[in-house]
Amino acid sequence: MYYEDFELNSLRYTNGRTITETDIVIHAGQSGDFFPHHMDEEWCKTQPFKRRMAHGTLVFTVAVGLTAVAINPVSMTYGYEKIRFTKPVFIGDTIRVKVQISQLKDHKKPGFGLVSELLEVTNQYQELVMICEHILLVQKKQIANG
Repeated sequence: MYYEDFELNSLRYTNGRTITETDIVIHAGQSGDFFPHHMDEEWCKTQPFKRRMAHGTLVFTVAVGLTAVAINPVSMTYGYEKIRFTKPVFIGDTIRVKVQISQLKDHKKPGFGLVSELLEVTNQYQELVMICEHILLVQKKQIANG
């Protein structure tokens, strides 16, 4: 999709993905984050949520992965902004992502535009667990067509 093909306020929804204990253990090993909130079931029983929770960075990674459904050779990730983790995600929770095109604007580099996607991640109860803005650098048609 070229920049001109994106439609402001258009929506799409991802499939769901259940977060498992294996996800948490592997993510802890890859990230080095072994905080007890994620790894120590007994300690968590003494805390307000009473159980282990997924790393925010794990939730972010899975959510972004859920949105990646097609290769777009004229687009690339430019960055992420305003990431917020609004509720914890626990082992066994299933997350889904609503993707809304929230902004279209020209980029300083001629022939490119910035497409902002608002990512709203919810659990199986439709509670918001994470929100962020994904910014794409997208080629315009006039450059591609000469």
